Amino acid sequence: MKWTKYTLKTKTEAVDLISYMLDELGVEGIEIEDKQPLTAEEKAQMFVDILPDPEFDDHIATIRFYRDPEEDGTELIEKIKEGLDELSQFVDIGDAKTIEKDETEDIDWINNWKEFWKPFRADDHIMIKPTWEDLTGTDVKEDDLVVEIDPGIAFGTGTHETTKLCIRAVREYVNENTRLLDVGCGSGILSIIGLLLGAKEAFAIDIDPAAVTATLENAAFNNIDMNKYKVISGNIIDDEAIQQEVGIECYDVVVANILADVIIPLSAEIGKHLVPGGTFITSGIIDMKKEEVKEALMKNGFEMVEERNMKDWNCLIARKPMQ
Repeated sequence: MKWTKYTLKTKTEAVDLISYMLDELGVEGIEIEDKQPLTAEEKAQMFVDILPDPEFDDHIATIRFYRDPEEDGTELIEKIKEGLDELSQFVDIGDAKTIEKDETEDIDWINNWKEFWKPFRADDHIMIKPTWEDLTGTDVKEDDLVVEIDPGIAFGTGTHETTKLCIRAVREYVNENTRLLDVGCGSGILSIIGLLLGAKEAFAIDIDPAAVTATLENAAFNNIDMNKYKVISGNIIDDEAIQQEVGIECYDVVVANILADVIIPLSAEIGKHLVPGGTFITSGIIDMKKEEVKEALMKNGFEMVEERNMKDWNCLIARKPMQ
């Protein structure tokens, strides 16, 4: 079938924020084209011949996404423009509000990205392996934990800075006595890693039913004991029945790798689910939102433990006080 292609041009500095906004609006995958040279780390992770770096970086990026031509995209485009209006208050988005619409050839745009996602190291001792790849030629060490992931149409491959920050925090804060709650689980990568590291049990929740499907599939790929793992779809912030199903004061660690604008209201709810002295690991926080999230955490009774950052993204680790 053919696909409807939407294209917008923006500044490279705005790409991460626009990508996150599109994901929150249900856009399943995007293409990004820019002239930024690859870093040495990125080149080391690639298993293809690399084209020479462009002679100059004009700081312009093109973002494309695709929809079924039978779907009316009017409402989606309006929401995207509203989101771009809000983002423009914080970052130069260039000409992003001009969104071009076109038709593509009959190509599998949904799955073609898999060709470029290869095994990579998320931590000194954790390798993330796409389920369709093998580890030939990678720098796997004898004591590595190898995690099999297929995100499907859910968000969460482990490559983004926010997920790497969370993975490293999970490795440090989770032990064999940990009861772990993963809020906004996406592909389930964080709670699955927690269980593989020895967590006693884990509960994963996401508002998107597609995330539940992806998480259960990834649990199977990693031979997770489902007697120790529960996965549901629901909104823990607003739905009292979901809050009760998740459980009150029964988790040692909660991890939430989502967006700052979701973490802020979540911080008013999540303390009820942590045991006294429990740890809240949260990421997905762009630099400009960090102080606002910290204020919300402290306002809702948390004590700040530490801050970590990678590029423009932050991971905040907080503790529920002992009673």
